[in-house]
Amino acid sequence: MKSFLCLFALLAAPWAQADYSTRVPLSLEGEGPWYRLEVPLALQMAASHADLRDLRVLNAEGEELAYAMTLGNAQPAERRQETAVKWFPLRGVADGQGAPAIRVQRSTSGTLVEVTPEQDGQGEQILRGWLLDASAFDQPLHRLQLDWSADAEGFQRFTIEASDDLQHWRRWEDGQIAHLSFADERIEQNEVALSGAKARYLRLLWQAPQQAPALLAARLVSIEQLPLAPALAWSAPLAPTSTRAGEYNWELPLSLPLQRVRVALPAGNVLAPVSLASRGAGKLEWRALASGLLYRLPQDGKEVLQDEIELYGAPVQQLRLRVDARGGGLGSEAPSLQVAVRATQVVFLARGSEPYSLAVGNNSVRSAALPLGTLVPGYEPKRLASLGRASAPEAVPSVVREAAAAAQSAADWKRIGLWAVLLAGVALLGGMAFSLLRKPAGSGNNP
Repeated sequence: MKSFLCLFALLAAPWAQADYSTRVPLSLEGEGPWYRLEVPLALQMAASHADLRDLRVLNAEGEELAYAMTLGNAQPAERRQETAVKWFPLRGVADGQGAPAIRVQRSTSGTLVEVTPEQDGQGEQILRGWLLDASAFDQPLHRLQLDWSADAEGFQRFTIEASDDLQHWRRWEDGQIAHLSFADERIEQNEVALSGAKARYLRLLWQAPQQAPALLAARLVSIEQLPLAPALAWSAPLAPTSTRAGEYNWELPLSLPLQRVRVALPAGNVLAPVSLASRGAGKLEWRALASGLLYRLPQDGKEVLQDEIELYGAPVQQLRLRVDARGGGLGSEAPSLQVAVRATQVVFLARGSEPYSLAVGNNSVRSAALPLGTLVPGYEPKRLASLGRASAPEAVPSVVREAAAAAQSAADWKRIGLWAVLLAGVALLGGMAFSLLRKPAGSGNNP
């Protein structure tokens, strides 16, 4: 009897693993024993449940590993604006104290046209520094990028002063740039942090007795810190399941809490007012989701593109895009669509032999995820970034297409069933009404 049970277990093991419709290998980097994995959206679409309760991490022996799931951390974002600025030499005597005296000529807009040293006859003058004209860049100044002659090796230290009128100067932090070379190696440091305040002019004075190097370029950078945006996982482009003039439908394998959608716009000038609607599998009525304006237009010599619409986590399985024909439409080709959800991270504890794999697609299992604090004793959020990394293939398109086709077929049959029930009900009511109409008046009274 025991031998029979062992044989049965060996034969049943492959079938138990085959219960998961999708299984992909994982690649590992860094030191374990814990690894974190950003789950590609293609794998989430191949799962049987949107909350990934059927996800499992397996080792080479087919054993399930302990794991936890967490939403991806919000990513800090910033907007950088850069501009090249004009620079003018500042000359003075080598052993002079303070800043060189200068005469300036400005245009009516305040930009510098000419900067010349005042001749004081106290000795030979050398290049002491540079005056930068930032009057046309009305932004907070966060970075200064300098490029200078390669002849100046080593560290270059200088003071930074700011002014709005070239008369009154305020001291900022000192700066340092460097060109270092050894054998075939070269190290360059050409960026200096600034205070983040506004200023029309900057004065860079090299610390005596060193002469300032010859500048080749100077750029100022302004950095705007944007609100933290949640990390998103994007799908591959999805073709519509049905199209007609000005209307396109997509069917997802399962209902997903979408954060954004991205519509592929054709080349050339595009202006398309659109509306989005959704409905659940088997439902008859569409529910309005969002509206927006998609465009690809030229502006100031550049192309401006707006191809995304925010949905803020609305659960969607079937999606309909309607295009207002007054904007000219989206061309003759049906557009593809990409969808995005909050990124999901899986943290697992490695055990047993490699290769490890990720499995999804089992409708009958429950979640086996542990709390992150249980999986990693003494866990702190900042520790997550120090864990080893695992990666999975980005695309499993055949599985997703099959799942989407199955979902479309199931939804169609549900809708057919609903229509059949409605029509049967209408027919029954019609039959009852017809029967009442044919019944002779007073036939229900006994003589």
